[in-house]
Amino acid sequence: MRRPTVILVRPSEEGNVGSAARAMANMGLEDLILVEPACAIGSVAVALATRLGTPILGRVRRAESLVEALGPFRRAVGTTSTRGSRIFPVEPITPRELPAVLAGDPPGTATALVFGPERSGLERDELARLSPIVTVPCADQNPTLNLAQAVLLVAYELRLAELDAASPGGAPREPAAPHEELDAFMAQLEDILRRVGFERNSTFPGVIRDLRQVFARAAPNDREIGMLRGACRRIERLIPR
Repeated sequence: MRRPTVILVRPSEEGNVGSAARAMANMGLEDLILVEPACAIGSVAVALATRLGTPILGRVRRAESLVEALGPFRRAVGTTSTRGSRIFPVEPITPRELPAVLAGDPPGTATALVFGPERSGLERDELARLSPIVTVPCADQNPTLNLAQAVLLVAYELRLAELDAASPGGAPREPAAPHEELDAFMAQLEDILRRVGFERNSTFPGVIRDLRQVFARAAPNDREIGMLRGACRRIERLIPR
């Protein structure tokens, strides 16, 4: 996975830039572009970036316009709040939905994550250049986030998706076993529970129903059903003793 570049459009507070740089470093992002007019990078930014984000500030690039900043990128993701009656050029998605959209791009696609200025956010003409548009579903009473918070949330979801894809647990799951196999296992389990005296009163059918829901949610595959039934057979052989 080629990690995205973060673009901050006309940021006015150097503290936000420094905090955004630290958030990027925490989530494994390295490249930062500031679109002018942007604040200077001073001691406040460096302090809030800490040692983690300071190297990012040292490599920061500046662009005269969003058009210039977006030039080399094949995918540009926009971010905005839900305040007011904003009209979006495309239906917005949440940060959690973003990794699935980016996964449809060819490997190595140069991608930018674009965040607007603190006070006004991205303008409609700027949003029209970006797709998808990501918005965080905040409370209606307080729909806006601090700039660095927004960077962290979006980068966090991308980081989770990257870790899932890199781990064995992120591999595609085997198909669930046919329902008839699950039914056969449940019948076997129910018989065992009756034989060991678990059926003590009229609540037993409800217990079996709840257990069936547990296994339905787990969606065990053929191999897992085989292990469960093997365990049941071993128990069945020991019951007479």
